[in-house]
Amino acid sequence: MRRLTCFDGLRGALAVYVMLSHLAPFAVLPDWIAQPLSHGGAAVDVFFVLSGMVIVRSLDRFGWRAGPFLRARAWRIFPLFLVALAFAIALQPLALPFPAMPWIGPASPARDIWSGGWPVAWAGDLAAHLTMTHGLLPHAVLPYAWVSFLGAAWSLSTEWQFYVLLAALAAGRGPRARAGLPWLFLGLAAAGLAWSHVAPPGWRFSRAFLGNEAQYFALGIAGGDWLDRPETGRRHAGVLGCVLLLCLAAGGAGKLAAPLVWIVCLLAERAGSPGQRLLAPLAAALRLPVMQWLGGVSYALYLVNEPVQKLLGLGLARLAHGNAILFSALWLPAAAALPLATAWALHVAIERRWRGGPAPRLRLAAK
Repeated sequence: MRRLTCFDGLRGALAVYVMLSHLAPFAVLPDWIAQPLSHGGAAVDVFFVLSGMVIVRSLDRFGWRAGPFLRARAWRIFPLFLVALAFAIALQPLALPFPAMPWIGPASPARDIWSGGWPVAWAGDLAAHLTMTHGLLPHAVLPYAWVSFLGAAWSLSTEWQFYVLLAALAAGRGPRARAGLPWLFLGLAAAGLAWSHVAPPGWRFSRAFLGNEAQYFALGIAGGDWLDRPETGRRHAGVLGCVLLLCLAAGGAGKLAAPLVWIVCLLAERAGSPGQRLLAPLAAALRLPVMQWLGGVSYALYLVNEPVQKLLGLGLARLAHGNAILFSALWLPAAAALPLATAWALHVAIERRWRGGPAPRLRLAAK
């Protein structure tokens, strides 16, 4: 299967956007800048779509053997996750600096980004994180487990649920399961939506539960099939229609951002698609060396941007002494540069060195 370079660049763009959406609420910014950076959740939804496409291709490479597939996924995500989790746990006891940041009001989204204070049920939270089950636990079982310690890790639990379900299907049916996968996940999404309306509040699941995000995985699986086999176009169109309806039912028009971004990038990547010529500038931008480099460090950047920014904010809040302008002037460049530098270092030290292979170099011009 050919390398989908547009999607490598898209992965980098999404990780940078999530990082910017985490730093923007802490600075004093005009609304015309802050508002476009307030949709980090939609970027994560696009990550799920990408995962739906990539992970089924990974199953193909493993011949639909469940054991080797799960071991490979664990080796891919756990080493870096454990380092990021340990870093976040070390910061957890530190008091949040909001009293020294009077420009951040009680309703500011900034207060939902950094977690502070040691969880009451810390042993359960830690065990859930280490087993990637924190997205499976409703509030009544373990309150706020999905965002305790390392906020970004909620989506890893969703991903792990996806991997395990795929492995179970692979073990039971093998490649024969592939054609029905989009419809299975659409059914799961419909069930999750129904549960969110009928269940008591304490027994509803967070967005980290696979059933609340399954439509995005379904769209990625169908889109990957369409890339490889154009004759599945009708199936992909049917899945897309169902996803759009589920998104509207789940969260209104705002939930349509992820599938629409996906369709644009899918058309830009697919040779011979009706919109490929029109979207050629987008495809060229996503294939730029800097975007490919960002795609390479995207997983590390996604995991560490929040704790790195939190540590930085603790220091800058003391230095600024309540001066919002001074804090913002220092915060904006540093809160972008430090996570990028940390992500690159972790990518080299862990993702590349532990898995083997040379670290990629950022080339500003293609040879």
